[in-house]
Formats: sequence, structure tokens, C-alpha cells
Amino acid sequence: MATALISDLTRARRDFFDRGAEPIGLREPILRSWRRCAERGLDAHGEPAIEPLGQSGLRELKERNERLIRLSRPQLEMLAGEAHDVGGLVILSDGAGSVLDALGDADFGAKAANVALKPGVRWAEAATGTNAIGAALLERRGVEVRGAEHFFDSHRILACAAAPIFDPFGGMVGALDLSSAAGGPYPPPLQLVRLGVDRIEHGMFAEGFSGCEIVRLHADRAMLGSPQEGVLVFDSARLVAANRHGLALMGLDWTALGGRSFGDLFDGVAKGGMIRGRSGGSLHIVEPEAAKLHPVRGPERDHAGAPDPVFEPATLADLARAVRLVDGDVPVLIQGETGSGKEMFARAVHARSARGSKPFIAVNCAALPEGLIEAELFGYEHGAFTGARRAGSKGLLREADGGVLFLDEIGDMPVLLQARLLRVVQDRAVTPLGGGRPIPLDIRLICATHRDLDGLVGAEAFRSDLYFRLAQFTFVLPPLRAAADRIATIEAVWDGMARDGRRLGREALETMAAHDWPGNHRELAGVLKAMIALSEAGETLGPDCLPASVRSAAPETPATPPSKLESLARAAMLAAIDDCGGNVAAAARRLGVSRSTLYRRALGRD
Repeated sequence: MATALISDLTRARRDFFDRGAEPIGLREPILRSWRRCAERGLDAHGEPAIEPLGQSGLRELKERNERLIRLSRPQLEMLAGEAHDVGGLVILSDGAGSVLDALGDADFGAKAANVALKPGVRWAEAATGTNAIGAALLERRGVEVRGAEHFFDSHRILACAAAPIFDPFGGMVGALDLSSAAGGPYPPPLQLVRLGVDRIEHGMFAEGFSGCEIVRLHADRAMLGSPQEGVLVFDSARLVAANRHGLALMGLDWTALGGRSFGDLFDGVAKGGMIRGRSGGSLHIVEPEAAKLHPVRGPERDHAGAPDPVFEPATLADLARAVRLVDGDVPVLIQGETGSGKEMFARAVHARSARGSKPFIAVNCAALPEGLIEAELFGYEHGAFTGARRAGSKGLLREADGGVLFLDEIGDMPVLLQARLLRVVQDRAVTPLGGGRPIPLDIRLICATHRDLDGLVGAEAFRSDLYFRLAQFTFVLPPLRAAADRIATIEAVWDGMARDGRRLGREALETMAAHDWPGNHRELAGVLKAMIALSEAGETLGPDCLPASVRSAAPETPATPPSKLESLARAAMLAAIDDCGGNVAAAARRLGVSRSTLYRRALGRD
């Protein structure tokens, strides 16, 4: 802690506790807490009244909070490494401030036990004065309490950061805290605690809502599937549950639960991956079939009705190169927009490689529940955490042993797990949760993302050392709109589907060729499948079988030929988009124009 801050706090404590004067420069959450503690008659120079629970009381406390402990344990396991690095503890409490679990540095844990920072002790503000857990529960937001900001003199050895945990119904069920020694070189980062809370809250929607409609949305499409996505739960069109992010996106608070309907919030139904709110803003939304929370594992996936994308000649050449790289044990990174065929490219590489007869394990890092991703990837031993299966779990990394592991949407992997993955890539061994002995691993690695990993590295949202390990050779899949002959591509995909004599009419083909296919091959396959369902065997399909979003792409009047200058500008914009792997935002930054300008002038979209 800086010398100036220590001096300011010493003066503030003297003014408030010894002179009864209002302290100057004290942070508002701390001042409010000191006032509450003083009003309760607590003596800062005395000792807090601590009454630890006995073994039976602690067992009962944990049984009452079994679900919270189970959902939080993977996050505590992940944050334990961070806590150990700063010489501290990561702590879970219930909604009353009673400590349920604590992991981290054993030496600091012993010191913390001297001030009763251990399971079974209640760290509510009324009992233990100003502290991060108690203040976060009362303030209902993240709070840091550093050294002498604690109310009791004996707690000045601590520096803490905590944030409250809310269940899907707005109930404050607990708090997550990171505590270390005051004056250390690395104060507890509140942002890490908030991310941990987001993951715990996100995991609460994985069970208990059968029969309800779960809507997952965000203003930024890249955030869908992450712990920061908005989640709204509707029962018979009535809003019954949500997370904080979902309420904030809609401009609501917890009082909206039970009092708002789907029609109150949205203008119509989802269309093309977007939905419009009554307030006028549009949000990206997860389509129901994409909202599943479980990974897709190679041989279990059903590809019926979803033909492989048709690769351009340049992509086929890349495919051959990728096979040689994987056989040579060189990690491969595939970049491209959502739906551009990244997984199918990876499967094709695996099938043509020397490991074609070995396992292919595909893991969507964005679709795995945040609370379970570490256990799913690395596996766990019996007793690793509450709720762990008696036989333990091998984990997806070990399931891929001898074969190929495909990590899709690697850009969405939590930062704390990136360090563990780097260790696996370097050491060629994996250590399950709760297990002390590394297990050798023989895998070939293919990763994919639609995100700008360079930008994420620059923003410190993705580890640079892991990036350079994974991106030893990068392939960029072009979007469907960049196909040299869209009609030929559409016909090739159509030929790979069971059609019962149906034919695509010329007008339908031209209409589809005019559409820019933001969902790429995935969108095309869905449209073609719908056309088959809406037609009869042997029929020639016209544009009337197409969705309105595709039909609207066809020009109603002849377009004015663009000027030569406009053509050159559009070509430059498209080239920039291709150079950025289809990432429109990155291309816009490179060209120095707004993203909306690039959409309008290069892609013909408003």
C-alpha cells in the first residue's frame, strides 16, 4: 500500500475513531460502513465477537448451501492459483456472510485463521465490522477494503476484494472474496472476483428451468455464450428469472420479475440472430439450437440434413497443408466468421491425417458452462469438489489422447484457464482437479475462433505466450459472400442434400446469390433444409420458398452501375476484411472508418 494512502488512512482513523470528526478523503463505501458499525456500538480498538460454528453446525451450513458450493467450487479452484500467487485466499460465503469454503496459500491461511477468516465464521458487517464480504453484501456490489480501511484494528493485516452472488430470482445467495496480506505487492484484483461471480451466476441457469424459454442475448455478438451474456427466462411468456446482465441490457431491475411479459420487452420474435427491444435497440440472440450448454464430441454428433460446406480451391490447398502440419505436430489455428465451416475444416484435416482412425474430440469453449469448463477439460479425481462423480472423470483432454483435440472458439476461453492449457501444451501432460500427479498426453491440437486474437492479446484478454503456441500456423476461411461464384457454391451444397427430385429454380438461385449470408454455410444449410420441408418431391423451387430475410436481398429495380472510384473503394474494403479474417470491426479500425460505413459500402448492409 502506498505511503501516502497509509498516512491518509491513519489520519482518517484518528479523526473518526478518536476525535469523532468526519474523515476527509475516505472512499464512500468505507465511510458508510464505518458509520453503520459505529451506530451498532462496535469498538474499533476492541475485538470482534466471533462465534465459530462447531463441526455439526458447519456441516449443516454446508448442506444448506450445497448447490452454491457445487457451482462455485470450479471457480474457487481456478482462482486458487491467483490467490496463491498473491499469497492469499479465495473465499466463498453464504448470503449472511458465513464462510463456506476457502482455498489458496496455506501460510496466509494460517495467519488468516488468527483473525477467524475460515469456514464456519460469520463475516457479516454486524459481527466483524467493515470487511469486503460484509460490505459487498450490504452495498449489493463489488467492494475493496484495504488494510486500515477495516473497522477493527486487528483486521488491518488484510486486503480484500469481494462481490455478491445473485441467484436467477434476485436473491443474494453469497459472496466471493479474494483476500491477501495488506501492503503486499499485488492487491486483490476486484475484476477477477467479478468474473468469478459472473461464471457462478451463469452456471445457475444450467438446471431448474425445464419447460421455460431461456433467451440469451447481448449487444455484442462475440459475448454470446460468455458469462457476460444477458439471460432472461420466460414461463408462458412471463419473465420469471434473469441475470444482472440481462436486466441491464433491457434497462430493468429485479422488480421486473413476474411483472413483465415477452411482448412488453421485445418487438416481435428473433429473426436472423437478432431481436429488437421495445426501446428500439437491436440485440444479438442465441438461436435455440445454438444455446445448448454441452460440448459436441466427435462421433456423437449428428450431421443429418447439414451438409459440409463447399470449400473454394484455395481452401482445399490450405486443407492439404494443414494435414501435413498436424502430422508434423504443429498446432494449427483456423480463423473465420461464425458458420464459415471451421469445425468441418478441422474434421477434414483429422480424417486425412495419420490419426484419422483415432479420436477427434471437439470442444466449444464458448458453449461449455463456465462453472464446469475446467472440470470438463482437465478431468477430476473422486472428491475433487462437492458433487464430483465417485469414479471421477477423465476430461476431454485425455479423451483425445492419441488423436486430435479441436478447441473451437478458443478466444472465449477464460483467462485463468489459459495458463493451465499453456502448461498442458508445453509439458504434454495434464493434471486432473484433485490429483497431484501429471498424466502424459499425446494429442495433436487444432484451434479455431471467429474473434480477433491479435486484438485480444493487445487488450490482455488472451495470453500472448499461449497465442504464439497455438497460432504457429494460421488458416483463414473466407465467408460465403466472398465465394467466386455464389450460385455454383449454392448448387454444390444443394447437391449434397437428400432432395427427392426437387430442383432449385433459376430465380431462387439468383435471389439467394444476392443475399450476403451473414451466417455463412450454416445459414445456407438451414435455408435449403427449410426449402425442402416446404416443397413437394419433384418440385422446382422458386423464391416463394425462401425466408423473407433472403428474399429481401433481391433488388427490385436495376441498380445504378457504381463508378470506377466506388468500385476501387469497395474492392479495398473487401480486401481489408479478408486480411482481417472476416472480422469487420478489425477491418474498420485498419481503414479508419466506422463499422457501419464498412457494412454499408463494402457489404451492402445497413
